[in-house]
Amino acid sequence: MNPFPPFVVPRPVGSLLSRLPAYPGSVLLATALDLGLARQLPADVLQLLRGHKLRIHVRDACLTFDFFWTGDRFSACTAHQAADLTISANAGDFLRLAQRKEDPDTLFFNRRLSMEGDTELGLVVKNALDALEFPVLDPRQWAPRRRGGGT
Repeated sequence: MNPFPPFVVPRPVGSLLSRLPAYPGSVLLATALDLGLARQLPADVLQLLRGHKLRIHVRDACLTFDFFWTGDRFSACTAHQAADLTISANAGDFLRLAQRKEDPDTLFFNRRLSMEGDTELGLVVKNALDALEFPVLDPRQWAPRRRGGGT
């Protein structure tokens, strides 16, 4: 068990972040998903995602990211239309999920993670992410590898 309380973005910072335009952040997230996740998702999951609008809502940071799977890549979209699936949590909880330091079921049952909209789509996304073998957001995976026999 973690002896420290979960990280929460301070309210003044969240208020400041809420004033930023949403679309550029959605472009960054869609690009990150393409680089770090798209190649690892099974074809049947990608087929189910196709054309569905997904929304990530970071509660404490007051940020929302909207995107969809085109069939070839993740692409940002505007927030003008309703999302098929919205996943909400605080920034620290999303980070811990991405690092595989927290289980989504635990966060869900502790009301720190919520899904709204298409529940079948939500379960497919959750199960696909659970099946990944490594942390999606592990800075060590981007570190240069050493050459030679030294440590």
